[in-house]
Amino acid sequence: MHKIRQPAVAGMFYSADEKTLKDDVLSYLLQVKDKVKQQPKALVVPHAGYIYSGPIAATAYNQLLPFKDKINRIVLLGPSHRVAFSGLAVPEADYFNTPLGMIPIDQDSIQQLSHLSQVIRSDRAHSEEHSLEVQLPFLQEILGSFSLIPIVVGDADRHEVAEVINQLWCGKNQSCDEHTLIIISSDLSHYHEYSKAKQLDRATSDAIENLKPDLISYDDACGRNGLKGMIAVAQEKGLTAELLDLRNSGDTAGDKSRVVGYGAYVFH
Repeated sequence: MHKIRQPAVAGMFYSADEKTLKDDVLSYLLQVKDKVKQQPKALVVPHAGYIYSGPIAATAYNQLLPFKDKINRIVLLGPSHRVAFSGLAVPEADYFNTPLGMIPIDQDSIQQLSHLSQVIRSDRAHSEEHSLEVQLPFLQEILGSFSLIPIVVGDADRHEVAEVINQLWCGKNQSCDEHTLIIISSDLSHYHEYSKAKQLDRATSDAIENLKPDLISYDDACGRNGLKGMIAVAQEKGLTAELLDLRNSGDTAGDKSRVVGYGAYVFH
């Protein structure tokens, strides 16, 4: 009997209706006008409800469209909002389910992490976590079929996260698997007034683009632990980070009194 992780935020963060969800994802992607020339190695994508962060997420996922036939394996890291724990949590589930269908979990690759002390098995860390789930319909619509390695990041330092990314992505090789994409799920500042949020998020964005993880603090990005680990890998592999979009919920949903920041980035 297969173990299936059922969606936790369908009908809240995004539509639970298959057709509506597909239409929503496509409409966000059609709003993006950027021409893509280079296959991404990694993306940073926000994870709020689609009415808030969907347009910004789409600017990241637009990067995949010319390469959708090449990418068939996703390593997805997002912060834990519900469960406190040390390390990085992988699921015991065999599939993640969304209104768009089932996604197989790459348990063979997860097994390769079993020797790392910072990696734990925990369906509890995954069961109600939205930071990974909201990315899946975009990936399903663009890639069709792919295997998934979902990782909820708890209290872990950048070196622990980087070790996991490198193990899954590159193994012992200097050149990383071109069929695998790393996705870091993170929002930026939370609940500041609009102009203050823009100032804070601009500074965080500069830190990401310049690969300066020490300049990213607790309040700057909820997915900072995964983000700092990705920056460490980028430094090691000679990757560059490029800003694709930087907005907040005041830009997308209207209320500017208390906003949440969203940034989309690509690593080449």
